[in-house]
Amino acid sequence: MPIENQKELDLIYQLHKITKEKQELEKELQKHIKEKQEFQQRVGELESILAQVPPEFLPENARPNVGQDKQLKFDMATVLFIDIHGFKRIAESKNTQEAIDELDQMFYEFNKIAQKHNLQRIKTIGDTYMVAGGVPVKNNTNPIDVVLAALEMAKYIHQLRKEYEEKQLQFWELRLGINTGPVRALAWGRKKINYDIKGETVNIATRVAASSDLDKINISANTYVLVTEYFEFEKHGSLPIKYEGEIDMYYVKRLKPEFSQDTEGIYPNHTFKVKYLLRQFTDLQEILLDKLERELPPYLYYHNYKHTIDVINQAELIGLGEGVSEEELLLLKTAALFHDAGHIIQYENHEYYGCQMAREYLPKFKYTQEQIDRICELILATKLPPKPKNLLEKIMCDADLDYLGRQDFIPVSNTLYEELKAQGKIDSLNEWNKIQVKFLTGHQYFTETANRLREVNKEKQIERIKKLIKWDNEVERQKFEQELQQIMERAKANHTN
Repeated sequence: MPIENQKELDLIYQLHKITKEKQELEKELQKHIKEKQEFQQRVGELESILAQVPPEFLPENARPNVGQDKQLKFDMATVLFIDIHGFKRIAESKNTQEAIDELDQMFYEFNKIAQKHNLQRIKTIGDTYMVAGGVPVKNNTNPIDVVLAALEMAKYIHQLRKEYEEKQLQFWELRLGINTGPVRALAWGRKKINYDIKGETVNIATRVAASSDLDKINISANTYVLVTEYFEFEKHGSLPIKYEGEIDMYYVKRLKPEFSQDTEGIYPNHTFKVKYLLRQFTDLQEILLDKLERELPPYLYYHNYKHTIDVINQAELIGLGEGVSEEELLLLKTAALFHDAGHIIQYENHEYYGCQMAREYLPKFKYTQEQIDRICELILATKLPPKPKNLLEKIMCDADLDYLGRQDFIPVSNTLYEELKAQGKIDSLNEWNKIQVKFLTGHQYFTETANRLREVNKEKQIERIKKLIKWDNEVERQKFEQELQQIMERAKANHTN
């Protein structure tokens, strides 16, 4: 097909890019699944062996213990360390208990802010404070979460310092440092889990804090490269790191104006939140695809996690081709992720159950109620026969049935046949081919992008499947052709309307 304009060239490039990403994601997911299965099998074998050995014959650290500490490793965590000085000076101007109470009140406010941004309080000694993002739940947004929390903490510190100065009271010296990298975590406790973290990432965070000026947020280049898109910074020297040379440091000034709802640049606006959710989508996708892989019935040869990945990619591709906004792209990809998840609960009416799952999951990922409602509308729009009411629903329906116009249509279609056959919903492949020809004849893509990319191939698919159908006699074949003609006329009339 000749390339007629730049837009079409861009779409073909995006298709190639998304297809490659899909293949890499499938490969990575299969790798993780295999590693997880091998690990679980090995653990089961070891537990079986240990169960047969009397405890007194086992080393102390190998004996079963419900409250036993757990060593965890996180490849990317972001550490916020607040270096606090002045306890002795403040205690001299008032009694020690008052100084301790003031410090506790500061920690209380810090904890509220940390909890708001899903950060984990880390065990510290004395008058220091530390939280970490990406611990104990791994995520891709932890550098952003920590910097946002630090901005709120710095604002609170500034307000508190002003109040103390107006009353001519001594105030604490606080310096904030942030660094991102791998950490080792120790978790312990029964009723309440506590965490301690170790590693060079933590050491650098403490040194970055020590190199900061009072009340300022100093971050390492490790964090800077991950959040530079969202915040404004001021270069602040460098820090020598053993075996690594020097690492640059930056002061966080504020959110960029286009991402802030206030003049100080502390609190994010709707535009920022959309970008945040798009970045967070990778975490949500990983969680749900893993759930689909584990919990979908084994007879779902078509409606499996691979189909979900395919629809996500096609929704993104068609959405880009139709020029939708970033938020609309987010809604499409999220709806695609959940559109078949309801099969975990029930095959019939799975769209409804997929919507219910979205309502359960998405509030935890900071989606608004309005966004969730729109995502559910997109999920329900995929129910056959498709009757989309707006552009996003049209994109969603086209993405869900994209395979109808692809070269791999027949093998993909056969997986759907095997799925229906396993449930006793269809008898023979010959009957299935007749159904497919009728469906293809009556089907039309709703968007210009899908029609440009796929519609040409659909006519070829019909002819390919017709050749596979076996007829008892010529009369039956002619009757079938007449029926197809009527279906085609109705489809054209509906499309025109």
